[in-house]
Amino acid sequence: MRIEWQIGFWIGAFLLLVLLLWLFSGVLLPFAAAVAIGYLLNPLADRLERLGFNRLSATLLILACCAFVIVLIAVLILPVLWRQLASFIEALPTYATKLEELVSRLSQDYGGVLMNKLGLSNKGGNELASATHDLVAQAAQWAASFLNSLLTGGAALISLVSLLFVTPVVVFYMLLDWDKMLATIDGLVPLRHRETVRELAREIDRALAGFLRGQAIVCLFLGAWYGIGLSLIGLNFGLLIGITAGILSFIPYVGSWTALIMSSAVAIVQDWPQWKLLAMSFAVFLIGQFIEGNILSPKLVGDSVGLHPVWLIFALLAFGSLFGFTGLITAVPFAAAAGVILRFAVKRYRESNLYSNTSGPSAKILLEPHNLDNDGDH
Repeated sequence: MRIEWQIGFWIGAFLLLVLLLWLFSGVLLPFAAAVAIGYLLNPLADRLERLGFNRLSATLLILACCAFVIVLIAVLILPVLWRQLASFIEALPTYATKLEELVSRLSQDYGGVLMNKLGLSNKGGNELASATHDLVAQAAQWAASFLNSLLTGGAALISLVSLLFVTPVVVFYMLLDWDKMLATIDGLVPLRHRETVRELAREIDRALAGFLRGQAIVCLFLGAWYGIGLSLIGLNFGLLIGITAGILSFIPYVGSWTALIMSSAVAIVQDWPQWKLLAMSFAVFLIGQFIEGNILSPKLVGDSVGLHPVWLIFALLAFGSLFGFTGLITAVPFAAAAGVILRFAVKRYRESNLYSNTSGPSAKILLEPHNLDNDGDH
C-alpha cells in the first residue's frame, strides 16, 4: 500500500538523518550555532530590506552591530569572568575538602539519629557518612578535571576557535542567502505536496520561533539576574555562576539546577556555620524562578513547543547521549519539529482507510495536499 510505503520512507529518512548527524557530531557545534543565530536574525534582515537596504547591506549592518556588542561584552565582562573562572578552578580543591568535611560531620551528627528513627543500626549512619563523603569527593574531582580540560584540552580549543571564526562566516552566508536557500528547498518539493509541506513548515516555524526567540530573552534575563543578584549578596564567583546558569538555561531545567547547586555549595562553604548567605542565595534563585516561570516564559515562550515535559526530558537525554553538548542545544528545536510532523502524521492516519479498515479505494496518501484543519472532505 502506498501509505505504508510512505510511512516507511519517512521513518527511514529520519533514521538516516540521525545517523548522519551522529557521524558528524564532532563538527556540528559551530554550524548548529550559526543556523540558530541566522534563524533568529533573519526577521531583522527582512525588516531592514523593507526599509530600503539591500540584502548585503542589511547583513553587514546586523553583523557589525553584533560584533560591536560582542567586543563590548569582551572588554567589560570577559576579564572578570576569566579571573573568576581561574580563581574557581584554583579554589575548587579547597572548597571540595571543606564541603566533604561539612557533609561528613553532618552525616555523623544527624545520620545516626536518622538511622535510629528508621530502626537501623549506628553502623548504617557511619556507612551513610562514608558514602556521602566519597560522593562529594568524586563529584569535586570530576568537576576539577572537567574545568581543567575546558581550559587546556585540545578539543575544547578547537571548538572555541571554530565558534569564534567559523560561526560568524557561516552566519554571514546564512543571512545573505536565507531566502534563496528556502526558495531552493521549496522548489525541490513535488508540486502535489507543496502546499502541505509549506503548511507544515509554517507550523514548525511558529513553534521554533516562539521557543528560540522567547528562550533567548529568558536566558539573557536569568544570566543578568543570577549574576548581578549573587554578586550583590557577596557570593564568591557570583557573576560566573549566574552567567553560566543563564547560558545553560537554553537547555530546559539545566540552567536552573546549575544556579541552585553551585550557589548553594559555594554559600555553604563560604559562610559556614552561618546560614544567611545560603538563605539569600535561595532567595535570588526563587525570585528568578518565579519571574521566569510566571511572567517571562508564559508570555515569551508559552506553549509553543507543544510537548509534554517528560518528552522534553527524554529528548534532552537522547540527543545529549548521541551528539553531546550540541545535542543538548538542538534537542528541543528538533523535538518541536518532530512533534509537529508526528501530530500531522497521526491526524492523516486517523483519516485514512488503514485506520478505519473500510473497503474501497486505496488509502489516502500521507502527504496528499489539503488543509491541515479538520474542515476538509473525507
